[in-house]
Amino acid sequence: MKLIRLVPIVAVIAVAGCGKVAPLHPAEGQSLPVKPAMASTIPDAEQLLTPPSYAKPERIDELMKRSQPRRADRFDLPPPSGEAPTLPQTQEENSSEEAGPVTPR
Repeated sequence: MKLIRLVPIVAVIAVAGCGKVAPLHPAEGQSLPVKPAMASTIPDAEQLLTPPSYAKPERIDELMKRSQPRRADRFDLPPPSGEAPTLPQTQEENSSEEAGPVTPR
């Protein structure tokens, strides 16, 4: 019975020992990627593994307290003719939303 309790503890210790031991470096015979075009130096392994700030944007949890009218949009103009815009016609007879069983083609 004690052996059954000991196995998970040994497994946890073995997995915990798999962590990082030394700083990262390229494998023998390999080099880091080439210097980016606009960079002044070649980034090291730590810089390459650090995600940029735009990869993890901050979340805004600010709730809207009350609705506010939209600001005027100077590009929201009526059509040049002054009439209402025409909407494209839908083809209801060729609709893929028909009821019934689906048969493969």
